[in-house]
Amino acid sequence: MSKRLCSALSVLAMLSAAPALADEPVMSRFKVVLGGYVKLDYVHNTNALGPISPGAPGGGIPPVAAGAVKKDESLFTAKQSRLWLKVAGPEYRGARTNAHVEVDFYGAGSLANEFPNLRMRHAYGTVDWADTQVLFGQYWDVFGVACADTLDFRLGGTTGNPATPRVTQLRLTHKVELNQDNALRLTVAAQNPVEHAAAGGSNSMSKTGGYGSALNGAAQISFISKALGVSPGYMGLGNSPLSVTLFGVAGKEKLSPGNDVKVYGYGVHGFVPLMKSSDGKSRAMTLSLETQGYVAAGLDVQGATAMSLVGATKEDAGAAKGYGLYGQLKFFPTQELGLTAGYGRRETLDWDEARSTSAAVLALSNQPFGAERSNRQMYANVTYDLNPAFRVAAEFQRIETTYAASKGQNNAFRMAAYYFF
Repeated sequence: MSKRLCSALSVLAMLSAAPALADEPVMSRFKVVLGGYVKLDYVHNTNALGPISPGAPGGGIPPVAAGAVKKDESLFTAKQSRLWLKVAGPEYRGARTNAHVEVDFYGAGSLANEFPNLRMRHAYGTVDWADTQVLFGQYWDVFGVACADTLDFRLGGTTGNPATPRVTQLRLTHKVELNQDNALRLTVAAQNPVEHAAAGGSNSMSKTGGYGSALNGAAQISFISKALGVSPGYMGLGNSPLSVTLFGVAGKEKLSPGNDVKVYGYGVHGFVPLMKSSDGKSRAMTLSLETQGYVAAGLDVQGATAMSLVGATKEDAGAAKGYGLYGQLKFFPTQELGLTAGYGRRETLDWDEARSTSAAVLALSNQPFGAERSNRQMYANVTYDLNPAFRVAAEFQRIETTYAASKGQNNAFRMAAYYFF
């Protein structure tokens, strides 16, 4: 028998076996679950912002220059689609061990849809006892709890929801049961510093490098109660009970031999089931309220403050201060139909000092339009689940940014289609 005929018969044998092989799960040494979603986004912006709609460098909307023609734009992208893997590993001293890795396609590089780059969102392992968890790896910042439920990929990150970036950390969480319905949850963490000067190995004073930074310390304490039942949380993908959380973060960076800048933030978050689920699982006729407020200094990368620094010179610059407010209502008239409306605002606290900040320090904070006084958004969206996997959605959003001598604004209309798997 010729080699060519043998090869052909081998291929036919593999093809005939394919249906049987497809029925067998793909396994590693441990149990692995694959998930994620495909998402198609359409947006029409009245102020052209680009493929990712990032706005100005600080997260605000750029103003239209005097005499310039205001541009609008319509865009499609599928780069928010994502994949995740969850791993359930062996036990360790009576604890479950787990891991989670998640990526999307918004990595650095070309913005063209044909050339997406993978970006690590989450990559962490956990050791879970009955009431205690140790987490190590990259996960959501401990500072800031709320995440605006917008179709906009920024999720209100610069308008009262400093939920990003995801940061490398080591955290310990412990739950204390007060009684059958109420509990306390305590979290402490050491986090990678993400302030503007936290570039490892840099000894120059520039936008991306400073003398050095210390690890950030962060904490949360939450009161959780079943007294009001549960109602849908983020994206309506799960139901949550009443909770009130205090959160904070603190760190330090050295900008010059004699100038240590302290960065910090603290705030409170609340989630309230105003109309509870009838059986703990259904979304029909549920209503949720989520709200958050915080004060911060020097946390511009997280989006908590508009700038990192204020001052007349680099040598005596101090941390820029600001606050954020956020509120959202989520109503499900039926199991399939969801209605969401919300408001968020980021405001500069030390406005007089920010307004008089020198151009050199503004450059360190990446503020080409001058100091930002406020950045706010209003939004409303509707989602409809055609089946457990397929969702369609539409949204209107308005963002307004006020600078020292100008103002930027954008009205956005979005449509999206999701396929969850």
